[in-house]
Order: sequence, then C-alpha cells, then structure tokens
Amino acid sequence: MGSSSAPAAAAAAAPSRRKVALYLALLTLQYGAQPLISKRFVREDTIVTSLVLATEAAKVICAIILLIAEGSLKKQFSNWTLTGSLTASGLPAAIYALQNSLLQVSYKHLDSLTFSILNQTKLLWTAFFTFLILGQKQSSRQILALALLIGAAVLLSVGESSSKGSKGGGSDYILLYGIIPVTVASVLSGLASSLCQWASQVKKHTSYMMTIEMSFIGSMCLLASTYRSPDGEAIRKYGFFHEWTFWTVVSTLCYSIMFFAPLTDG
Repeated sequence: MGSSSAPAAAAAAAPSRRKVALYLALLTLQYGAQPLISKRFVREDTIVTSLVLATEAAKVICAIILLIAEGSLKKQFSNWTLTGSLTASGLPAAIYALQNSLLQVSYKHLDSLTFSILNQTKLLWTAFFTFLILGQKQSSRQILALALLIGAAVLLSVGESSSKGSKGGGSDYILLYGIIPVTVASVLSGLASSLCQWASQVKKHTSYMMTIEMSFIGSMCLLASTYRSPDGEAIRKYGFFHEWTFWTVVSTLCYSIMFFAPLTDG
C-alpha cells in the first residue's frame, strides 16, 4: 500500500513542480528582463498614463482568460458586490495606479540594474507593512536577505546619483526623476501588497478578481486625473498612442502576462 502510493504521489507532484518552475521563470523575467524591455522599446516621449492604462486593460483581459480557464468566472461575478469590491480593492487600486506611474517615469532615467535592485526594496516594505497590518514576522534568514538587498540598493543609488543623467543633467536630475520615484513606488508596492494579502485572508478575495477590480478602479482614478494633468493634455493634443510602436505593445503585453506569475496558485 505504502510502496504503491509513493510513486503515485511523486507523479502527481511532478506537474506541480513544473508549474512552479514556469512561474519562477516568469518572475525572473518580470524582475530582470522587464526593465530592459521597457528601456529598450518604450520611447522617452511616450505618454506615461497611456502606458499604465494599456497595461491595466491587458491585465484585466489576462485575469478574465484565466478565470474562464479555471471555469470559475460565472461564480466569481455572481458573488461580486460593489461594497466588497471597494473595501478589498479600492485603496490598493489607487496605490498601484500611482506606483505604476512612478515606475514608468523611473524606467526612463535609470540603468536597468539600478532600477531592478531599487525596485526590489519593495520586498522590505512588504515585510514591514505585513508585520504592521497582519502581525506576520520574518525569519532570521529573511531579515538577512532583506538587509543585503537594502545594502545593494544603497550602494547602487549612491553610484547612480553621482553619474550624469541620460539628458546631460547631473546627480540631482537622476535623484529626482530616477531614484526617488522608484523608491516611493517600492514603498507603495509594499503597502498595496500587504493590503491585498489582508483582503485575501480576511475578505476571502481571490487574486484574479482583485486584479480585475484593482485594474478597473485604478484606471478610473487615472482617467479622472487626466482632466487636469500634463499627461491628459498630451493625450488630448497628440492622441492616446503618441510615440507608440509595435514593440511598445509587446512590452505592455509582456508585463501584463508576467504580472500573473506570483498570483497563480500551485
């Protein structure tokens, strides 16, 4: 009995391990390749708000496709309420919308390595806010890893801010348009991630539904901001897809697809 059940369990675990390997590969691409892709293929004059809105729309489409594949789309929407959605996803959505705009600004003014390391400080802020909101503590190994990450981020920030900006500006230009936006975005990401975890545990919201809700609410916030923002004026003057190319679309789709690696069960 025991000997026959062991191979069966191993066979059942194999697809799960392959899934995990796939999702880890997608995560690696998200954190490593995405800055390179964006810096290479997104033009400097592309309107930031249009990039963020297009990314959010693509994430909604991906989430709906995954819900259909799971066969749970009808059930999720039948149990949906406006009050529950706003409670679980409203604040994280607004935070993520601001975070995405800051990241798009920072992409253009930092080299890919510096951006990636600074962006990873969101892990520290996630741990911090998770402790504050949910009371979850980190292990000694996790604390050591976070400390090493912070050390690397500080060293890279000092080195990057001492160099000249891509537009010929000095260290102040890099600090203002590169380092500060990605650092603030990391703090916001940590806060939003902790709020999402709270909603998942306390409100029993699924990750896919939260993605749809947050993308929709965040997009509404961004659209409202275009009424008076410089990006809104640029969209009205030049059009939504100003300075977009085929590769801009590819970059947007890549980010949307890779976004789902940490959200997928298994």
